[in-house]
Amino acid sequence: MTRSSSAELLKSVEYWPNHLLSIAEWSLLPENNRHCRELVDGVLVVAPQPPRHQLAVWRLAAQLERGLPRRMAAMARIELLIDEGTPPTVRVPDVLIVGGAAGAEHATRVRPADVLAAIEIVSPGSRRVDRVMKFAEYAAAGIGHYWLLETEDALRLLTFRLRDGQYVPTGEYYGQVTLQLDDLGLPLDLDALTALRASGVSV
Repeated sequence: MTRSSSAELLKSVEYWPNHLLSIAEWSLLPENNRHCRELVDGVLVVAPQPPRHQLAVWRLAAQLERGLPRRMAAMARIELLIDEGTPPTVRVPDVLIVGGAAGAEHATRVRPADVLAAIEIVSPGSRRVDRVMKFAEYAAAGIGHYWLLETEDALRLLTFRLRDGQYVPTGEYYGQVTLQLDDLGLPLDLDALTALRASGVSV
């Protein structure tokens, strides 16, 4: 770690919230595109967003969006209000497929009832959160589908569906696939999510 980055870290810790945040305080935080911020039982949680991860997020949302009807939308990095009590919990999934008014209006904050599927792209800093904590939270919130995109080795998509209050596995996918979201078939090219664009220069 360089001296400048050490100074930035110390400064961020010095000004870190020393109390549990309310929804109103959370909403006043300035935008930050370098990190993913979530609120867990009133505690601010921050995770880095590597470029490869960000690339996969936006490409995934774009691919899914093409297969959705008008009143549904695939939206990247919008707030999911898991618990608006005191203290509150706000997750920011990598991609959400939302419907109804939230889908038609492209809302920036949604509730679990608006969500058809939550999708997380697992990175080294989010393994436990995505595979354990969010797995339980999204199920408890009643979100019908949960998909996990593993990127550490070959790109692999694991899909789960809510049954009797728990997620059960429904598939493991590689390459070009068609995912079932209730009665919808959504084509998806997993390898294209992180592939580099051709330079157009022949060798």
